[in-house]
Amino acid sequence: MKAARYYGQEDIRIEEIPEPPCGPKQIKIAPAFVGICGTDLHEYLGGPNFCPASRHPVTGDTIPVTLGHEFSGVIKEIGSEVEATGSIKVGQPCAVQPTVYCGKCAACASGAENACHTGGFIGLSGGGGGLSGAVCVPADQVFPLPEGVPLELGALVEPLSVSWHAVAAGNVTPESTALVMGGGPIGLAAVLCLVAKGVKKIIVAEIATARQNFAREFGATDIINPKEQDVVKETFALTNGIGADVVFDCAGVPATIKAACDAVKTRGAVVNVAIWEKEIPFNPNWVTWRESSYKSVLGYQKADYQAVIENLRTGALKPAAMITRKIKLDDLLEQGIKALITDKDNQVKILVDVSAPV
Repeated sequence: MKAARYYGQEDIRIEEIPEPPCGPKQIKIAPAFVGICGTDLHEYLGGPNFCPASRHPVTGDTIPVTLGHEFSGVIKEIGSEVEATGSIKVGQPCAVQPTVYCGKCAACASGAENACHTGGFIGLSGGGGGLSGAVCVPADQVFPLPEGVPLELGALVEPLSVSWHAVAAGNVTPESTALVMGGGPIGLAAVLCLVAKGVKKIIVAEIATARQNFAREFGATDIINPKEQDVVKETFALTNGIGADVVFDCAGVPATIKAACDAVKTRGAVVNVAIWEKEIPFNPNWVTWRESSYKSVLGYQKADYQAVIENLRTGALKPAAMITRKIKLDDLLEQGIKALITDKDNQVKILVDVSAPV
């Protein structure tokens, strides 16, 4: 079968590999659509990071590994020890939660498998990936898509679940004022999740005009351009001098963390969603003076996948406009990864149609 294989920095190859056998507790998926993630770009430009240069403690794999962790597909085969149900059947469209975890460490024992001490992701850490003709995944990480939720939207369940997990950690209500720092794919997904939860006041801080427009389209009520405006002053002006109830830092750059802490209200919350590339200075007094809290979130859990799929079913989540381009697997590098690097402001989510004819 054809697959996109990661060999190292700036070395991704489309090549033929054997189709994997389905284990007794696995389900074999024929991938349909795969989203290209910022993590994939980081691997291409400066990896390996998540991709294992040495044997991964859970998957046992090393590079080269198959890429693709944001994916939907169709059930192709069911393992011998998996109980088939009404929705777990061959031909069923589904989304896959790509979390890799050991199930043995303290984090896993506490129910936080997303923070597993040796964890990772299918499609990055080994175990196959969505950018291939077939991938075998644990049966309990397969989520059937309801009727009316197309496979294209199924590929968005993973990034939407990241933002859903973050928004849930912010304990928002419809009366909350939320400030989202950064209008990239995860920041925009956060806007969609806030809208789905009925939040009426959503402020987005973003410098790129195209991303500002996406944010408005997705439901942001106010836009702040940090290049031209003071984020903290504007936030307080928009909240009658109170500050944001919760700030979601989806940007992960040094300037945003100080602004996030200064823009939050007294006893509000700053939620870090971003993955930081480097250590940066942080002064606890930024949150101490307001008795505000600073918390971080990582990835998602099963409940987030279930919530996102249910909100897609009801129409509360409307993410179709996130899809800005569809490409074929053979065009992954030029029209996908390189396009996101050179034209990132005009792209939100590029989907690879794995099943498209060459």
